[in-house]
Amino acid sequence: MVPYSLATWEHVGVFYWVVKAILYPFLRIVFRPWAEGTENVPREGPAIIAGNHLSFSDHFFGPLPLPRKVVFLAKAEYFTGRGIKGLFSKGFMRGMGVIPMDRAGGAASERALRTGLRLLAEGNLLGIYPEGTRTPDGRLYRGKTGVARLALEARVPVIPCAMVGTFELQPPGKILPRLQFRPGVRFGEPLDFSRYYGMESDLLVLRAVTDEIMYALMSLSGQEYVDMYAANAKAAQHRFHIPRRSEDPPQRQAS
Repeated sequence: MVPYSLATWEHVGVFYWVVKAILYPFLRIVFRPWAEGTENVPREGPAIIAGNHLSFSDHFFGPLPLPRKVVFLAKAEYFTGRGIKGLFSKGFMRGMGVIPMDRAGGAASERALRTGLRLLAEGNLLGIYPEGTRTPDGRLYRGKTGVARLALEARVPVIPCAMVGTFELQPPGKILPRLQFRPGVRFGEPLDFSRYYGMESDLLVLRAVTDEIMYALMSLSGQEYVDMYAANAKAAQHRFHIPRRSEDPPQRQAS
């Protein structure tokens, strides 16, 4: 796991708001992003923001309309890239307080989850992508149960956060966004899992909670759901050299 301490995270508050103050007017003018349901995100107290993951742009347009800071758990690969792109990704993610999460499982992933629990205990908004990686084709894939563990152990609500249009805006492998697509985000009503508190060691409960979160994301985003992990879909795509879908996946447009 990439070394990353809470001490590092605690010192990015000023940087976060400076970057947001600079980016917000620029992104509003250039990309005209839209947002729905921001009133569903609590103005204080801990909560989990669980989002679908369409592209790298999600890190910009998801938290943009919220008056609160969102600290994200994201894949450790964002911190290990090389070249100019790697340096930019690493610097941006560290500055914004993103916590690298080793997706290999085991002790490394457990440490990232424990860090997430500590942040929630401090009253923060914690963002997580249950799919574990970006979608390879714009569809919504099966969620991993780490989000359920966090929600049940921390005893906090989960707010589904559906990104819309960011896959078309910045498809896999594309660095420059396509300005003809207007990105948006929908925040759903908080999901209350208090009926499952104390049952976080039950694998069936974790799967049920995760599936409920993914169903909420599917309803908000209008994505087609695929009952397999996105990482497995990517591996199969690479193994059989299946070309990525070039057409735009069906998604509802902003009203």
